[in-house]
Amino acid sequence: MNTYSAPQRKGFTLLEILLVIAAIGILAAIVLVAINPNRQLAQARNAQRISDVQTILNAIHQKIIDEGASGSTATLTAITPTAAEIYKSGTTTGTTSCTGTPLDMAAVASDAGADVVPTYLAAIPQDPSEPTTSNCSGYTVSRDSTTNRITVAAPNANVTAELSQNISVTR
Repeated sequence: MNTYSAPQRKGFTLLEILLVIAAIGILAAIVLVAINPNRQLAQARNAQRISDVQTILNAIHQKIIDEGASGSTATLTAITPTAAEIYKSGTTTGTTSCTGTPLDMAAVASDAGADVVPTYLAAIPQDPSEPTTSNCSGYTVSRDSTTNRITVAAPNANVTAELSQNISVTR
């Protein structure tokens, strides 16, 4: 006796395909929320700011040490007690958007004869949030009038769960 069966169809139904696509979409959304690219980018910008602030402060501190050996205090007295933004390019033109009265670290002359830029730094680093065409660096420098401690800060820091205040280094 011969039995005949209906031919079996191979493939996926439209419903099965839609369910798989929906599941992949849900998983992709969960991964994006877990990764949080905006937070990751903010952390990367803050890491760059921390590095830049330390680099600037180290260069200023080295210049003050070298000046002290020659008996000068030109750099120390050029830095005011109120926070002043640092010129990025060593020029005073086009700095109307800078914070306070900007300080040109390439023009602070001393008995040691060296400027912070280009002697101690090739160029002043720029805050990641500053436009590339700006002459302002986005970093500020100030001096405590009683202790002469220098503070370099990044007032444009991104507030994240790990960072709730501005980035600054004092020495």
